[in-house]
Amino acid sequence: MTTFLHWLSTLPSLAQIPVIIGVFLAVVALLLFLIELAPRGGRKYTIIRAIACVAFPLGMVAILDSYTWAIVAAGFLGLLLFWLDYRSRHGAGYLFALIGFLSPALLLLVAGLVIPTIQTTIQSFMNSRGTEFVGMENFIWIFTQPAGVRTVLNTVLWVLIAPAVSTIAGLAYAVFIDKSRGEKFFKIMVFMPMAISFVGASIIWRFVYTARPADGEQIGLLNQLLVWLGGEPVQFLQESPLNTLALILVLIWVQTGFAMVILSAAIKGVPVEQLEAAELDGASPWQRFANVTLPGIRSSLVVVLTTISIASLKVFDIVRTMTAGANDTSVIANEMYTQFRNFEAGRSAAFAVILFVMVMPIVIYNARQIKMQRELR
Repeated sequence: MTTFLHWLSTLPSLAQIPVIIGVFLAVVALLLFLIELAPRGGRKYTIIRAIACVAFPLGMVAILDSYTWAIVAAGFLGLLLFWLDYRSRHGAGYLFALIGFLSPALLLLVAGLVIPTIQTTIQSFMNSRGTEFVGMENFIWIFTQPAGVRTVLNTVLWVLIAPAVSTIAGLAYAVFIDKSRGEKFFKIMVFMPMAISFVGASIIWRFVYTARPADGEQIGLLNQLLVWLGGEPVQFLQESPLNTLALILVLIWVQTGFAMVILSAAIKGVPVEQLEAAELDGASPWQRFANVTLPGIRSSLVVVLTTISIASLKVFDIVRTMTAGANDTSVIANEMYTQFRNFEAGRSAAFAVILFVMVMPIVIYNARQIKMQRELR
C-alpha cells in the first residue's frame, strides 16, 4: 500500500501533462518520419520499427528522469504508433502525414478525456481525501445504501422510458405531417423546445406542476385543469414515483423535436419507387410503413435512440433544477455532484465510473452500427 501511494505521489500535475504528452508526440513523430524513409519490406525492418517505436520513447523518458506513469504512457503511445505504421503499407510518408494532422487532436483527446478518465477511476478507489486506498468500499457503499440503489434504478428508469417515448412520438409526428399542408409550421412548433436549455425547460415545467391548497387559486396549469374537472391538486414533484415520471416528461418534451427532425429527414430519403411498388402489390399503409419505411430509416432510428439514451443517462439539469434529487428523484449525475459538494470525492468518482460503465455499451453499439452502415455503402 505504501508503494502504491508513493507511486500516486509521483504522478504529474494537470499543468505538466500537456507538456509531457507534447514532447512524446514530437519525438515519436520525428522518429517515424525517419523510419518512413527506410525500406519497408521484410521482418528485419518490422523489428526495427517495433524497437524504435517502443524502446526509443521509453529511453527518452528514462534520460529525462520523468514520472513513472509517463513511461507507461510512452510505451502505450509507441505501441499504438507502431501498429499504425504496421498497417500503413500503401505509400511512404503516409503515417508521418497522419501523425502530423492528428497530433493536435490526439493531444487534446488524451489531455481532456483519457487522463481525466484514468484519474477519476483511480480516485474512485480512494477515500474522500484521496490519501488512502480503500478498494471497492465506495462502490459497496453505493449499492448497499437504499438511496444509492434508488439513484441507480432511477437512472435506469430514465433510460428505459425517455428514449423510447421520445423516439416513438417523434416518429409518429414525422409520419403524420409528412408532405402535409403547414408541415414547416408544425415542425417548428415541435422543435421549439430544443431551443430552450434544460434549465429553462425545467423552470417552465416547475410552474406547470406547481400545486397550491385546494381552497386557493392554482397557478400550475395541470392542477388548475384538475380543479376545473372537480379533482384535488396533486403534488407532482413530491409523490414518488410520480415525481420521477414528471421529470422524465420534461426530457421527452425537449427531445421529441430532435427525434422528429432527424426521422422526418430520413423518411424523405426513402426511395419513392419502393413505396409505389409496395402500393401496387396491394400493401396497406401500415404494411408499407413497417416493411419499407422502417427498414429504410433504421440507421437514423439507431442514432436517435442512442443519442437520447446517452442524454438520459447523464441528465443533471432537470433533476437539479426541479427537485435537487429530493423525494427519491436523484439520478447518478446529480448524486455525483452532491457527493462532490459534500467533500466525498471518492464516492463522487465512484458514481462517475458507474455512469461511464453504463454509457459505454450504448456508445460501442452505436459505433458498430455506423461501421456496418459504412460497409453496406
